Amino acid sequence: MSQVSGVARSDRIPGWRRLAGRAFAQLVIAAIPASQASAGDIAGQASVIDGDTIEIHGTRVRLYGIDAPEHDQLCRDPHGGHYRCGQLAANALGAFIGRQTVACVEVDLDRYGRSVAVCSAGKVDLADWLVRGGLAIDWPRYSKGDYASAEAEARSKRSGIWNGEFVEPWRYRQCVGAGGRPNGCSERPKGGQR
Repeated sequence: MSQVSGVARSDRIPGWRRLAGRAFAQLVIAAIPASQASAGDIAGQASVIDGDTIEIHGTRVRLYGIDAPEHDQLCRDPHGGHYRCGQLAANALGAFIGRQTVACVEVDLDRYGRSVAVCSAGKVDLADWLVRGGLAIDWPRYSKGDYASAEAEARSKRSGIWNGEFVEPWRYRQCVGAGGRPNGCSERPKGGQR
């Protein structure tokens, strides 16, 4: 079982299950009240934990297929200045969700036991919204490219983090986990490629 930095079993999720989960999450709010959601699925008011994690009714939910900068991670703007890109992603997600009901369809559990789910507010897939806005990136190791087109759009428009420089969140976590300091781990190595 694969258990690196996030999702435990996503390598085994068939593509149809991910796609069905995304479609179902978009329909849950419109079709049924939150009280009638099936086991493993959750709907309700969400609190934002960070740019790719929310909490609904005390259940932590990691958004499927994406990775957002960590809360203490720094990115560079187009002029070379630092800004807290992880905090920006979390704040933007919180503002977008507001008081909307969020519906999530679980597709996996991560190594911390959190639900990994496709979540929607209204009819908008939250992961797609974050990636398309340049607030998070497609995590191909787990998404199998589900959000690659959203990332390509953000990159071409130079939206969010694509308008400057950043370290992939999984690389940032590896660096910090190895004893690096947040400022140093937020810097792209010389000659580093994306």
